[in-house]
Amino acid sequence: QVQLVESGGGLVQPGGSLRLSCATSGSILSIDTMGWYRQAPGKQRELVARITSGGYTDYGDSVKGRFTISRHIAENIVYLQMNSLKPEDTAVYYCNAKKWGLGSYDHWGQGTRVTVSS
Repeated sequence: QVQLVESGGGLVQPGGSLRLSCATSGSILSIDTMGWYRQAPGKQRELVARITSGGYTDYGDSVKGRFTISRHIAENIVYLQMNSLKPEDTAVYYCNAKKWGLGSYDHWGQGTRVTVSS
């Protein structure tokens, strides 16, 4: 079992920045992929960004160039730096941990709300 705890959400004006954190209960290097997803009201959950245990990253098209996923290996934390925020970024953001093969799992955090509004 991997516990995920997100933090850092809140209210921000358009054009502003926020940094989300996802603290894990285990070593992030043992997790195949850590990701951030978001779900806006009335919409499906979508990928925002993810990072593999090897450090490979990829992003959803709508956030490329504005958001950056990173990690602090020693602290077992994954971050999502969000810049140039837009009202359409408003959503609940969820941290996800996936492991394949023996002992596979797919865990989600409780979510943190981000509201972009003036």
